[in-house]
Amino acid sequence: MKTRRAALLMLLLLVVVAAASWPQPCDAASGFCASKCAVRCGRGRGRGSDCLRSCGLCCEECNCVPTGTGGSTRDECPCYRDMLTAGPRKRPKCP
Repeated sequence: MKTRRAALLMLLLLVVVAAASWPQPCDAASGFCASKCAVRCGRGRGRGSDCLRSCGLCCEECNCVPTGTGGSTRDECPCYRDMLTAGPRKRPKCP
């Protein structure tokens, strides 16, 4: 009985340690991207979790997010501006 309880306790401890190391889902991996994308997606048409997810992925790849959506501000981050979706219809990937 005592060994069974010890084995159960050891298994529980192992599960807790494993769960702590599982990756946690997030919109952007860094605080920099999360804050920049929150500002960008809070303006105009790009509201919601889809915008935050897409912006976060683009930001992580490009390490930048343009401050505005039009004209010269889009040139602040050419990588972000020029990223396109896969497939035959190439559209801008980043909001």
